[in-house]
Amino acid sequence: VQLQASGGGEVQAGGSLRLSCTHSEQIFSSEAMGWFRQAPGKEREFVAGVGWSGSDPYYADPVKDRFTISRDHAKNTVYLQMNSLKPEDTAVYYCATRRNRLVLSALLDAAQYNYWGQGTEVTVSS
Repeated sequence: VQLQASGGGEVQAGGSLRLSCTHSEQIFSSEAMGWFRQAPGKEREFVAGVGWSGSDPYYADPVKDRFTISRDHAKNTVYLQMNSLKPEDTAVYYCATRRNRLVLSALLDAAQYNYWGQGTEVTVSS
């Protein structure tokens, strides 16, 4: 399995970006997908995730009501729509997958994911 992340860039505060993560294989309905980010000098942190197709997405508090994760099985792609961006959202964003379901407590844990994309950089200027 290979994941290809794209869509990063530089944007002013208040702007929007949509990140894409293209899966090299068909996304299973039971597959967990997540987005994480790592800012300079900080540890990687969970941003958003979906435990399996049809389950409710979950968001980290700093991005709740601003970011939306979605899956397009026909395109084998997972998206992260990011609105109302803030300078503190500046980071390298990574998509990740696990080829089976993850319950909420595991969804937040980077160690539970088997495959990772290469990261796409997001810079938000004030």
